[in-house]
Amino acid sequence: MKILMVLTSHDKLGDTGEKTGFWLEEFAAPYYTFKDAGAEVVLASPKGGQPPLDPKSDDESTQTAATTRFKGDDAAQADLANTKVLADVTEAGFDAIFYPGGHGPLWDLAEDADSKRLIEAFAAKDLPVGAVCHAPAVFRHTVTADGKPLVSGKRVTGFTNTEEEAVGLTDVVPFLVEDMLKANGGSYEKGDDWAVFTLVDGKLVTGQNPASSEKAAEKLLALI
Repeated sequence: MKILMVLTSHDKLGDTGEKTGFWLEEFAAPYYTFKDAGAEVVLASPKGGQPPLDPKSDDESTQTAATTRFKGDDAAQADLANTKVLADVTEAGFDAIFYPGGHGPLWDLAEDADSKRLIEAFAAKDLPVGAVCHAPAVFRHTVTADGKPLVSGKRVTGFTNTEEEAVGLTDVVPFLVEDMLKANGGSYEKGDDWAVFTLVDGKLVTGQNPASSEKAAEKLLALI
């Protein structure tokens, strides 16, 4: 079993002067869910190397068992520091693809041609595709073989407009995940803000927020 995890390379939070990137819990929880199930996990990002960590996700208040485990895991840290360049990766040999969130993907992965290529290739082979929190942004331009948006008619979730409002970034982000999924014809659903909420439709798995990352990873595994 081999799973590709794709992380952002984008570290600027719009024009705020603040840093962003990937959200630590949304990487660590799925990473260990996959590894503990015996999967080989390959990490990639648009620029390769060390992806930028959203500093807010490293705050004491956001730590979980998975993030604590990661901080004591030299092998996992080395793995993360050496992500493959996304353009060099194909779907060959992989059983699933998974995207952790953080605000970074809104700027790079949502528009990235290699990410689009990979998602469409996995979907065409009916292989599981998963994304959590802001990472469903990667479905902004993805389409099916007949040219329809990949999420059209699918039950999907992602970071809610009210969660974005709560973190004060509604006017900073390039688009709102909830609005984009609806605009692409997705049947958008959500749970309570900040509570665990995941959806599976066919081989597509989406999670609403950081709390949903482990459950989304478990549901992806179940489809392999």
